[in-house]
Amino acid sequence: MRIFIAAMKSKQIGLGALIVFLIGMILLYAFGPVAGAMPLWMSILPPLVAIVMALLIKEVISSLFVGILTGTFLMALYGGQSPASAFGGGILRVVDTYVVGSLNDFDHVQIIVFTLVIGGMVRIVTANGGMQGMVNWLSRRARGPRSGQLMTFLMDLCIFFDDYSNTLVVGNTMRPIADKLKVSREKLAYIVDSTSAPVVAVAFVTTWIGAELSYIQDGIRAIGLETSAYSVFFHSLAYSFYPFLTLGFVLMIILSGRDFGPMLKAERKARLASSMETEIPNGVAKPAHIIDAMIPLAVLILGTIVGLIATGYDAAVWQAETGFFSKLSTTIGAANSYQALLWASLLSLIAAIVMTLLRGSLTFAKTMEEMVEGFKAMFNAVLILTMAWSIALVTKDMHTAEFVSQLLLKWSLSPALVPALTFLLAALIGFSTGTSWGTMAILYPLILPSSWLLCQEQGLSVDATMPLFYNVVASVLAGAVMGDHCSPISDTTIMSSLASSCNHLQHVSTQMPYALTVGATALLIGVLPTALGLPSWVAFLAGFALLWLIVRLVGKKV
Repeated sequence: MRIFIAAMKSKQIGLGALIVFLIGMILLYAFGPVAGAMPLWMSILPPLVAIVMALLIKEVISSLFVGILTGTFLMALYGGQSPASAFGGGILRVVDTYVVGSLNDFDHVQIIVFTLVIGGMVRIVTANGGMQGMVNWLSRRARGPRSGQLMTFLMDLCIFFDDYSNTLVVGNTMRPIADKLKVSREKLAYIVDSTSAPVVAVAFVTTWIGAELSYIQDGIRAIGLETSAYSVFFHSLAYSFYPFLTLGFVLMIILSGRDFGPMLKAERKARLASSMETEIPNGVAKPAHIIDAMIPLAVLILGTIVGLIATGYDAAVWQAETGFFSKLSTTIGAANSYQALLWASLLSLIAAIVMTLLRGSLTFAKTMEEMVEGFKAMFNAVLILTMAWSIALVTKDMHTAEFVSQLLLKWSLSPALVPALTFLLAALIGFSTGTSWGTMAILYPLILPSSWLLCQEQGLSVDATMPLFYNVVASVLAGAVMGDHCSPISDTTIMSSLASSCNHLQHVSTQMPYALTVGATALLIGVLPTALGLPSWVAFLAGFALLWLIVRLVGKKV
């Protein structure tokens, strides 16, 4: 107990949690050998340990490591080894069996390369002034508080491919403009934060898409579903209520000129204050040209579309007497999304390098240096991906999905409730850990196979199961983003505060009521009713209508 308390009070809390876990496991089995098959209920321990530890220490990588170690320890223990041997061998198996095993997958390697390459491209177009040129072009259209906020929102939409670039570029660029137009720093941080992650989460070509497709691919592979990850992601957008409703809510707040809660006080205080003496930046050290960013982005988007069509093309499909969109959907569903993204990201990186050198924005040596820095910036994402793939392999070997589905059946839980519970669980983990990526890494390997097996055990047909499956896929991501928006330890929340020069706790306190409002609407009007059979387009209309009523009735003019 003293070790645990000391660890909780120290900076080495992750190590302390690991020590407590190891002591507990060893004491549990120290008084006799383990014989027979491992009870199926123990299969839940690896993801459960990862979730609980993440909630306690608010750090994902070490939590995933301990979760994997839990699985390797138990499998070795029930394989006839002593606790000491199981512990030592379990640590080794984390790396030589599961980490290496997760990387010994061609699709996984493609995702890693794509993630690194797009990180390099983003870094180059930021360093060469292209990103600044884009925001400068938009910022010249701002004339008052409303137009200034609208320009901020539009900039966020334009920088749709990376949430970090979004928050840093838009926040730093629009801060002096917001000061001059008497827009509060809290409002600026809210617009930046609440637009960046939702846009990146649902866009087709982003730094998130690789991780999202990877998690989905592992899930559909585990249940033997014959479809592509991109097709599942595309269909899940019809149930991505929180991201789309959040974007709509931000726009409603801006256009109505109304706010409520702590944000209303912050905005009224800013309007009454005298204008701050700040200059609106006209550029950066190097000439800022929007074309330096637009061409690589256009190559990235068009390259992905062409790659999807090229890898999924089937002459027989396009000769059939069906509609164009039906043919396109079939083609994209059969496409090799990883290969398409890999081609597009590489061509985009080359385009960014060529544009930088032709325009003389940076020297070749500096361009290569910035590219490598972009690679480095994505290392944490790659590490989380690798650990997530590893724990997915552990849960597969331990048959965790089978246990969870049996447990849900024992509770007589209706499959229609799974998406709502998934949304709430993802929001809780996202809030506690402060990372959408970590939440997806923990939940996707557990929830996707379990929800599918539950539906099958309940006797649902494949056609009846697919809408619920799409809803669950969307709910993990949507709940993770919502929890991230409410979390004071979220990296994007912290970066939004820093980029906007806003007090961090003020940003959290002003954004949370808005995030909870949209989250409750998404859950009660979107996730739950559509799982019960309501068409998603009806839920979206009802959700937007309710949010508009809230803005009009609760919100007050600034």
